[in-house]
Amino acid sequence: KFDNLFTPERKSIESHNLVCDDALLTSHAKMIFYFGVLVGDLVFGVLADTIGRKKALYVTFVILLASAFGVCWAPEFISFVILQFIIGAANHGAFMICCVLGLEMVGPSKRVWAGIVIHAFFALGLVYLAGAGYLLRDWQYISLAVAGPCVFYLSYWWIVPESPRWLISQGRESEAEDIIRKVAKVNKVKIDEKLLKVSDDDDKSSEGRIWHLFSNRVMLVRTLILFFNWAIVSMMYYGVTMHAGNMGGDFYLNFFLLAVVEFPAYSLAIFLLDRIGRKKLHCSFMVLGGLACLSTIFPVLFGDKSIQPLTLALAIVGKIGSAGAFGVVYVFSAELFPTVVRNAGMGASSCIARVGGMLAPYVASSGDLVGGKFGQALPLVIFGAASVTAGLLCLLLPETLNKKLPESIEDGIKFGRATEKEKEEISISKSTKL
Repeated sequence: KFDNLFTPERKSIESHNLVCDDALLTSHAKMIFYFGVLVGDLVFGVLADTIGRKKALYVTFVILLASAFGVCWAPEFISFVILQFIIGAANHGAFMICCVLGLEMVGPSKRVWAGIVIHAFFALGLVYLAGAGYLLRDWQYISLAVAGPCVFYLSYWWIVPESPRWLISQGRESEAEDIIRKVAKVNKVKIDEKLLKVSDDDDKSSEGRIWHLFSNRVMLVRTLILFFNWAIVSMMYYGVTMHAGNMGGDFYLNFFLLAVVEFPAYSLAIFLLDRIGRKKLHCSFMVLGGLACLSTIFPVLFGDKSIQPLTLALAIVGKIGSAGAFGVVYVFSAELFPTVVRNAGMGASSCIARVGGMLAPYVASSGDLVGGKFGQALPLVIFGAASVTAGLLCLLLPETLNKKLPESIEDGIKFGRATEKEKEEISISKSTKL
């Protein structure tokens, strides 16, 4: 999951003559990469709900391996960005499927680990990328260093099982039972045979399509709020990282620091997710990161180079907030979307996030157009204001902590809403207290 945020584009500036009037092409290359991510999330998200998580995952691995090595010898800019588009599609398509598959393979008490730890490996990839960029300095060698680990993915066919939840939703109970029994054997757990019986209520979840997320007012509002949060957290996360070169100081050190701080962000998310809940924690991360980015305007406008470390420190806090929110929103969204459209819903959410990702390089470079001290602070101010707004909106969503995952579209509509009987009981309880 090494996300080539900018190193190949930056290092190919000279070889592809992307200087002076053509320097904006580097932002175009990043935008095309994220457009590929958008397409890949949508296509592979739907594919995973259609042919299964495991098969779709392996398809992305093969495509990623071929394109990752192919881009190392791209002869000119056009072929380079086409291959970057394919890499973006396969790369993040695989990541989305891994996130969903991991969450579907565990119970409520382990969703935090399955949903957050995977992002720590993303941060590890950024640290690796910073080291490769610092040591190699040539975009082709860096691309080879990034493509090499992809070979290991080919072994996943014999390691990663299909999702039992998906198999059950497709009426393939016997295959799901075999996987569950194997998992129980490895974990030395005795299974209650009653748990392996599929009821009629489970069968109702076999039909579901992405457009069902918009077929009901409740699902529509929740989906739109999630989409907006995905877009903003993506724009802020990638934008703050891309802005590393504009904050002064050593570019590689700034990038390395912005990568390393993700580890405490994910550790904090793991520690707090099951204590304060998904909704409050996601809002807290978004507001924290947003306020930190907004605060950079003061040292930039009223300070000098001597307090440049303060600007970097605030940007780091902003990165901690966006990284933590990114980890939480994956878990939060996967728990809100019903099983029958979970992968498609996550793929669609990530597609919307790519809109933020595509805007990020232009927002990050907007300061260059404005110029001066205000131009240096402008990108972080935009990221911060958007982050605070999105974080507050997510408070309208229901909490998913320790809740049973919705299986069908109907489950998704009812999720977090009190029934008429429950409302009546709550009303009676309040009247009794009065």
